[in-house]
Amino acid sequence: MMPQGILPFKYEMDLGESGLTGLGGLLTYLDFAQVMGLSRAVEEHVGVRTKGQGWTDSEMVMSLVLLNLAGGECVEDLKKIESDEGFCKVLRRSQMHGMSRQQRRAMERRWRKEKRRSVPSASSVFRYLGAFHDEGQEGNRELGKAFIPMPNAPLRGLVRTNAAFLRRMQKADSEERATLDMDATLVETEKGEAFFCYEGYKAYQPLNTWWAERGMVLHTEFRDGNVPAGYEQLRVLKEALECLPEGVKKVRMRSDTAGYQHDLLRYCEGGENERFGRIEFAVGCDVTKEFKKAVMEVEERQWHPVLKKVGGDWVESGRQWAEVCFVPNAIGHSKKGCEYRYIAIRERMQEQLLLVDEGEREYPFPTMMIEKAKYKVFGIVTNMDWDGQELLRWFYERCGKSEEVHSVMKEDLSGGKLPSGEFGANAAWWWIMVLALNLNAAMKRLILGKDWVSKRMKAIRFSLINLPARVLERSRQVYVRLSKGHPSFQWLLQIRARIAALAFESSG
Repeated sequence: MMPQGILPFKYEMDLGESGLTGLGGLLTYLDFAQVMGLSRAVEEHVGVRTKGQGWTDSEMVMSLVLLNLAGGECVEDLKKIESDEGFCKVLRRSQMHGMSRQQRRAMERRWRKEKRRSVPSASSVFRYLGAFHDEGQEGNRELGKAFIPMPNAPLRGLVRTNAAFLRRMQKADSEERATLDMDATLVETEKGEAFFCYEGYKAYQPLNTWWAERGMVLHTEFRDGNVPAGYEQLRVLKEALECLPEGVKKVRMRSDTAGYQHDLLRYCEGGENERFGRIEFAVGCDVTKEFKKAVMEVEERQWHPVLKKVGGDWVESGRQWAEVCFVPNAIGHSKKGCEYRYIAIRERMQEQLLLVDEGEREYPFPTMMIEKAKYKVFGIVTNMDWDGQELLRWFYERCGKSEEVHSVMKEDLSGGKLPSGEFGANAAWWWIMVLALNLNAAMKRLILGKDWVSKRMKAIRFSLINLPARVLERSRQVYVRLSKGHPSFQWLLQIRARIAALAFESSG
């Protein structure tokens, strides 16, 4: 043992029941998830634990949702939650809250011996995640061919769980518009079963559909790293549209060049969706030789500056845009083909980029010579009639936000560290992370207030989730006690009052 004189204090193990918790604010998420019906949706749709023994689906999934919110990134981190005596005491009480005596006895009969844990062990979670994997699908893989395993019933249940949660969110806060940003992200991994992605390392590549107005993930499809981002994107869009709750009347779609697929564009422009009809879109287009030729025909006076907002003022960004008269070969042979609007964006390259191996250098973006100057060139295809400046501003909103959301998924939550070599188990892990992300987004919007909507998990954990407290039981009541004068005490009371009001509204 280290002598006291070297450092000013010592660590000791508390051998009694202290009731302490370091997750005093995470308890509010328990209340909120209950009011939003997340546990009930899991029980209704997932259907893995149907034999009436052991942990229920809601206990399994909610334990992993809470793990994400608390900052855990792997299954073994459940040990840290289990060791939090005060939090587990409230968790056990919350799991039984609102149950009749008959229901409580039924829960007790799920266990042959007395239930001692508050959250599942790592081994039981690994077995549970394995239920989302369909080994039979693995035999359908072909070497060198993109393949997406068909989700089994439990995995489809997680899709329906998220849709049910969004319906509950719509009931609490109605939204008539849905701007859907479709974008894939690479999740690097060292799993032996994973495939190499286009960047040369092993990865998985989920395709996410982000509902911009909600700040939530509407749909996600977990994929191998070798599956192109735009592969079967039309099917994924159709599945995402089915997840939109009632009350949504207008849908728009944005995507990078992965979405530049004429079947996808034709579906949107042709109004083939029975519910939403014509879907407006803006999608990055391939800068082909033919597109570059069309750009060369644009007169210099037809180029307009792309503006950006700096300190409240609109200033030139260094980019320019122009309408381009362009009809791709893929749709130019049919008189019944759709006609789209193409916009080119150019940005003059910095001189330092031109000093190295000019003429031989390959750039990671399209370039072309215009009026003896070299430019980066990008293209957008759309069926919208907005002013070009307004359209570009709206289209570029997806870029930074998409990168931020993917960062939250993989760094703030557990999406960046996949638990298994089994594809289905990793897909379930990813989906449960999405449920945690959406629960937190709803918490910020409905309960914490507009000032917190843009806050990331780092700020929320520091200010709310990781609050030290003591849990006491007295006269059959549970109390969570903060230290005297704690600055978050009144805020917690306001949060719980808002959650209680939301519960009252939903029952009314």
